[in-house]
Amino acid sequence: MTLEFIADPTYLRSIIRVSLTVSLTAIVLSTLVSLPIAFAVGFADFPGKRLLTAIINTGMGFPSVAVGLFVLLFISNDGPLGTLDLVYTPEAMVISQCILAAPVITGVALSAVESVDDAVRDAAYGIGGTRTDVALITLKEARYGVLTGILAGFGRAISEVGSVLIVGGNIAYADGTSKTRTITTAITFETRRGEFETALALGAVLIVLVLLVNGIVLRLGGR
Repeated sequence: MTLEFIADPTYLRSIIRVSLTVSLTAIVLSTLVSLPIAFAVGFADFPGKRLLTAIINTGMGFPSVAVGLFVLLFISNDGPLGTLDLVYTPEAMVISQCILAAPVITGVALSAVESVDDAVRDAAYGIGGTRTDVALITLKEARYGVLTGILAGFGRAISEVGSVLIVGGNIAYADGTSKTRTITTAITFETRRGEFETALALGAVLIVLVLLVNGIVLRLGGR
């Protein structure tokens, strides 16, 4: 890989594209799983609820390299998903980021749901609202916390290094475009090569992405 290749805008754009595609896909899938769990746990009272909440909160701190290793073993040739040939693919990176982001989204959303005043739910039931109506009203009241959870999950996913490096391999094609190289793994790679300008440029892109998403969430939450 030559210096000209490192500086090629096509190379940088492909890294950004792969990062956004993988992380946004992971966040969408994680949100589809996490929000129903958060609402189900938040609305229900059952034996073991506190234990389940503790497990969710513990999941928010999963070591990324351990998750990457677990996913790699699961998708390797000898693993349960070995026939799908997912090793060193963007799909494997999505799986890894989903596992890391889902507990974050679930935990923050659950906290937001539980913080909604019981009087709001009682009033909704009092006027004849169904369970679905009450859930929608609760979602409206907890929307800022839910959006914050999604933002936190995106931040965990887009800034991930260890697990995506293990399952993705940090691979670029011969023509200079990224296959599984993300912004974070590229920063690590370029720093080790001494290409600090490229690493700094990618770091600036990462910061801008996080600030942009944060701004969108703040704007939506203020409505």
